[in-house]
Amino acid sequence: MICMRSTLISVIVPIYNVEKYICRCVDSILNQTYKNIEIVLVDDGSPDNCPKICDEYAAKYSRVRVVHKKNGGLSDARNAGMAVAKGAFISFIDGDDYIDYDMLSNLLGCITEDESDIVSCGVRWVDEDGKVIINDCVDAHTVLNNAEAMKELLLDGLLKQHVWNKLYRASVIRNILFEKGRCNEDVFWSYQAVGNSHRISILPKVYYNYVQRSDSIMGVGYSEKWLDALDANDLRCKYIKKKYPYLYNLSLYTYVGNCMFHLQCALKTNSDSSIKNNIIGRIGIYKNGDIFECISGKQKIWLKMFCKVPVLTCKIRNKIGIGM
Repeated sequence: MICMRSTLISVIVPIYNVEKYICRCVDSILNQTYKNIEIVLVDDGSPDNCPKICDEYAAKYSRVRVVHKKNGGLSDARNAGMAVAKGAFISFIDGDDYIDYDMLSNLLGCITEDESDIVSCGVRWVDEDGKVIINDCVDAHTVLNNAEAMKELLLDGLLKQHVWNKLYRASVIRNILFEKGRCNEDVFWSYQAVGNSHRISILPKVYYNYVQRSDSIMGVGYSEKWLDALDANDLRCKYIKKKYPYLYNLSLYTYVGNCMFHLQCALKTNSDSSIKNNIIGRIGIYKNGDIFECISGKQKIWLKMFCKVPVLTCKIRNKIGIGM
């Protein structure tokens, strides 16, 4: 059994252009009831005052370390943080988000008691002023084995793909790098972390505050970079086929379902036809698999329609407000 008080937690915070939010983020970590933590602030070549602010925190608090690097994107910043992290457990917190004062204490207590490799908590989605938009949380304390957790991840059910509302055993994720230069980096990374784990715990408590900023995908339009999520889903299907063949059809279903979501986004934001054609072209890769045997009801009807007439189906869904 791990002695909690002597257990070091590394909190990795990638930082780029978050001057408006960074103090709230770092202060929320410093104010944790659990004190044996190191805070690794990774300045990803931020052009604002964040580098100076990070250095000021490091000068004032011995628990704060700063890594300054050239801009390489969120994934590269997280990788740089993991490379220097010393903790037996690792948590990722984005520089514009913040956490409740008892998050790390409760996550460490759970992961220790359950002897898990990952523990996840609920998320409070807030606007830039801190007003609550929605709370996303499970109903009961749940412990999943490896296969159960992978199924929930595929379904976007009890276990979500977010990296930042979790505590990880460092030995499980140390050798899993984030995909540099890719959007939707969590999708590329999360299934590998779950695949390396033996047991995953999920707490019915909200401790993480995710700030929904105004420059979200629907605010700035759909970009070709967001197709990275579908590339990640494709890689995940291949991974599932090899390691969890009994979940392969489910992974195909989620892939096609994600294609439908992305085409809806592209149509709603009037994206270039090349992007729409890219998404439509992906459907044929998997639509002939046995994807419909693992679903039923309305979702089965929608996906069958989507595979036959993708644009019309997505236009109908957008018009009636489904799936966005």
